[in-house]
Amino acid sequence: MRVPQPESVIAALGYSRATDRLYHQVLGQSGREMVSIAHALLMTPNELMAQIEPLVIAGLARIEDSRVFVTTPAEATAHLVAESAEAVRATNARLEAVARAIPFLTASNVRPAPGAVTGVEPVDGEISSGGNPVELLTALIRASSGDLLWLRPDQFREPREDAMAEVIAEQVARGRRSRAIYPVRAATEASRTVRMRSAVGEEIRLLPTLPTRLLIIGTTHAILPEPLGYMDEPRSLVRQKGWVEALTAWFELLWSQATPMAEGSTRGTMTDDMRRFLVQELAVGAQDEQIARRLGVSLRTVRRRIAELMRELDAESRFQAGAEAAKRGWL
Repeated sequence: MRVPQPESVIAALGYSRATDRLYHQVLGQSGREMVSIAHALLMTPNELMAQIEPLVIAGLARIEDSRVFVTTPAEATAHLVAESAEAVRATNARLEAVARAIPFLTASNVRPAPGAVTGVEPVDGEISSGGNPVELLTALIRASSGDLLWLRPDQFREPREDAMAEVIAEQVARGRRSRAIYPVRAATEASRTVRMRSAVGEEIRLLPTLPTRLLIIGTTHAILPEPLGYMDEPRSLVRQKGWVEALTAWFELLWSQATPMAEGSTRGTMTDDMRRFLVQELAVGAQDEQIARRLGVSLRTVRRRIAELMRELDAESRFQAGAEAAKRGWL
């Protein structure tokens, strides 16, 4: 079927016959008051307003101070070209984003070609859910040997802490070491738990924040959330030797950067580890709000402690406090 040829620019741009007809009716009166145009077209202003709305929506006309302004055919064409170019740009950006995402969608399915490798074996470990976490950990710890290495960003809440403290005490009495890294806020937010595990022989250090939970048992097991984070399950239990060694190396790096928890640091006083933490945060330009979030305390508490620190250092500014702290070897 033969498609009829458009008879005007507006029709060629894809607008309806009614829109094309109204456009040409008001084009010659562009800039006049709506009342005058309505009168010339034998309409009321309200009727004209309703009729002209498609032109306004299409960007072919606009109303300013009760006057109607209509774009010329050349301006209308330029407007449509600009709109189309923007649409193409947005579509292109979206396609580029999809293209960048494709490797992530396919990477997990990439496998060596048949015959490309030999001796393929499954990774030693599993992802699981369910069960009683305390009972599962207790059984695994008692059946194993070697040091216990913990990242504990949020696992210091009761009620299961009492049971785990008993297990730690039992293992330390057998000659095993238990080393744990906590966020600084644990010293105030969970002082009972930290004191309890310290009392049974666990060595504790503090960092501003921790990215995930982790337990490494000797050289044979590592347990962490899947994916990384603070959830109990699903969890990955890894026995693959290289993976356990890599996670152990990561823990040791964090341990070397962490601050030993000073005696009495859970009693609310300004201890050496708290002083050092505050000085380090101020030295890197951390804001009070950031420090409060890392400590898990109120903004008022942070500002009070910083004020105490500055009084102790006899400093009138934070810069001066940092300089004095460096002299005292706190940095």
